[in-house]
Amino acid sequence: MVVLGWTFLALAAWVSRKMSAVIVINGSHPFEAMLIGIFIGALARNTGLFPKKFEPYLKKFETPLLWGIMFLGAGFSIKLAGELPLSLVVIFTTMALGFFFIFFLGKKLGLPDKLCALLAVGTTICGGSAIAVTSPLIKAREEETSYSVSTIVIAAFFLVVFLPFVGHALGLSQTAFGIWAGTAVHNTPQTIGAGYIFGEKAGQVATIVKLTRNMFMILAAVLISLWFGAKEAGEKRLGKKALIKAFPWVLFGYIAMAVFAVKGFFSPDGIHFFKSAGKFLILMGMVGIGFGTNFREIKKLGFRPLITGFIGAVVVTGVSLLLVWLLRFTG
Repeated sequence: MVVLGWTFLALAAWVSRKMSAVIVINGSHPFEAMLIGIFIGALARNTGLFPKKFEPYLKKFETPLLWGIMFLGAGFSIKLAGELPLSLVVIFTTMALGFFFIFFLGKKLGLPDKLCALLAVGTTICGGSAIAVTSPLIKAREEETSYSVSTIVIAAFFLVVFLPFVGHALGLSQTAFGIWAGTAVHNTPQTIGAGYIFGEKAGQVATIVKLTRNMFMILAAVLISLWFGAKEAGEKRLGKKALIKAFPWVLFGYIAMAVFAVKGFFSPDGIHFFKSAGKFLILMGMVGIGFGTNFREIKKLGFRPLITGFIGAVVVTGVSLLLVWLLRFTG
């Protein structure tokens, strides 16, 4: 059944790429394949195109997506590394300001403390993964975890769709947009998708910035549990399985592929193959992300978590953009 799900994702990815090449407006191709893939997935999910029993298998897009991310490491330009240390300023600032803003905004809107914390950590660090790691540490209720994950997914959907258009309208450089997307978009797949929708170089920068940001997930989760002050949370340790799942192993795969390419382990044709395969696998992931976006969840969530999540996303996006502008990323 999983193979059936991947087959649908691959077929939808192929259709998305063909549609992107066919649609021409004013002599250009305005719709990237990844953007079309997201809409195809969302359309399939929200129109009930597939029976519910098939839905779990269509959500198994993380495996090809992770392989796609690692393959793209072969095309990473080492020249981009020069400006990346400065991006840590953007990462730390957006994480700190974004977390406390979202937490206290949620409190003002009457949300429970734990739901506020989950919305904050999901928006500022690593979306659903950060929520999944933090939730058991602070003993959040199931509905709080579900609410926060759903809110993050819906907000990230809109970011990946609209950010590239805003970036082009603002005239951002590839490096500037990559750092902006890498620090502003919640989940890793959506971040990478937004970067590559904007451009090749932006996708590379967004990928490495987001994977760097993900490395702070475990530390943030533990600090949040300590901040809540419960003795059992303060003494609790991440289980082995949770630790393995939370650790950003894909970052090392991505870096390893980049090092192999720089050292000449891959021929130019080999690098081209890895880049093409990586983009297609990520395109499959974009279809999966679209399929995982259920707009019916809005009614179930109520509006206060959504308002908190969306305003928080706007603030994080704005702070990140301001810092990118102030630090003059122009490469």
